[in-house]
Amino acid sequence: MADMTLKGLGVALVTPFRQDKTVDFEALRRMVEYVIEGLCDYIVVLGTTGETPALFPEEKDAIRKEIIKTNAGRVPLVLGVGGNNTQLVVNELKNTDFTGFNAILSVVPFYNKPSQEGIYRHYAEIAKASPLPVILYNVPGRTGVNMTAATTLSLARDFENIIGVKEASGNFAQIEEIIKNKPEKFEVISGDDSITYPLMTLGAVGVISVIGNAFPMEFGRMVRLCLEGKYQEALPIHWRFNELFSLLFVDGNPAGVKCALNALGLIENELRLPLVPTRLSTNEKIHNLISQLYTPSPSEESFGIKRITY
Repeated sequence: MADMTLKGLGVALVTPFRQDKTVDFEALRRMVEYVIEGLCDYIVVLGTTGETPALFPEEKDAIRKEIIKTNAGRVPLVLGVGGNNTQLVVNELKNTDFTGFNAILSVVPFYNKPSQEGIYRHYAEIAKASPLPVILYNVPGRTGVNMTAATTLSLARDFENIIGVKEASGNFAQIEEIIKNKPEKFEVISGDDSITYPLMTLGAVGVISVIGNAFPMEFGRMVRLCLEGKYQEALPIHWRFNELFSLLFVDGNPAGVKCALNALGLIENELRLPLVPTRLSTNEKIHNLISQLYTPSPSEESFGIKRITY
C-alpha cells in the first residue's frame, strides 16, 4: 500500500453514471487511471464530489472495491466517512473494512448546526473509534456551521490520529491562524480550487480538488511548483484556470466538473437527483473555454484528452 501523504494534489473523485443513472464502473476505472496517469498524489473516495448522498449502501461498497482494485496500491486512498449522527458514524467506523485505504475524511456535522463544543466532541468520538488517521473537513457553505480555528487547533493538539484539515471556509484569517499555530505533523489542505494558490503561499500543503478530476496534470503542476516554493512559475497556471474555476461551480458541484469531463470524453454528463446537469448556457461556456485553452496532446491520446497550452 502506498505511504500516506497529504501533500500535493488530492482528487475528490466523481461517480460516473450511465444515462439510465446506474453507476458506470467502466468510466470509474477510466477516471482512476486518468488521474493517476496525470500524477495526482492521492484520491478521495465517496466525498461530496462523488455524489455520495445519492448512492445506495451496496453501490458505495462496490465503488470502494472497484477503486481499490483499479488503484492497486499506486496512490494513497482517503475514504469519506461522515455524518450528523455521531453514533452512526462511530458504528460505521467500527464495522467497515478499511483495507486498501490510508485515511478517512470526515465532514463537520451538517444541518443540525452543533456548537463548537458539539463539533469538538463529535470529532473526539471519531478519533477514538477510527482505525485510520482522520482528516477534518470544514465546509460551512454546505454544513451551515463553521468550525473555528480554535476548535480545529484543539482537536489537532488533543488527538494524534487527527492529521489534517481540509479547509473550505474561504476565511483567510481563520486558515492562516490554523497554519501559524498548528502542531508540526498536522497539515492544512485547501478545500477550494480557486484559492489553492494563495493558501499554499501561506503554508497549505496542497488541495483536495474538484478540477483535478479533469486536469490533474495541469493543476497538479501548479501545486507541485508551489510546494517547491516556485510561486512565480505557478502563478500563470493559477490565472489560466481562473475563469474555469468560477464556471465549474456556478451551477453547483459536481455538475460543472462533470460537464468538463464530458467535454473531454471521459464520462457521460449524468447526475442523480436532486442534482442536475449545468444549464445549457453554462455547458456552452465550459465547452468553449476548454476548446480555447486546451489543445490535443499526443501523450494523452489513449484518453482522448485535451491538454493546456502555456
